[in-house]
Amino acid sequence: MAVPAVMSAQLTCTFGAAPAALMVIPQGPPVMAENKPMATIMDNKPMVNILPFAMCKSLANPTVAAATAAALGVLTPMPCIPATAAPWAPGAPTVMINNKPALNNSSKLMCMWGGVIQITNPGATKEAIP
Repeated sequence: MAVPAVMSAQLTCTFGAAPAALMVIPQGPPVMAENKPMATIMDNKPMVNILPFAMCKSLANPTVAAATAAALGVLTPMPCIPATAAPWAPGAPTVMINNKPALNNSSKLMCMWGGVIQITNPGATKEAIP
């Protein structure tokens, strides 16, 4: 059984320098788990749901590529600005929150700069979803 992701779940990115928190803004009546709003696969908006991971180390990120080129090829991390376009996958298709699949601890989110965002601490500990 998977664990539901809730408000302030801890996220990491493979190219990020620090973890970030998941922000859940209910789009209808909130569904709660352990007194926190549950997330859906559509909680993927950069700077709204997905906060920066401090510094980005991906050369696919244009700001990192430019800074690295200016430093004569020495990798130069730059501030992270998440670039997520697609929903989280796979989610929990059997648990719907306002007609959207719930987000669970095994879901992943792709950043356009090549990073994989994953949930390291879903924020819930006592509840499970299929």
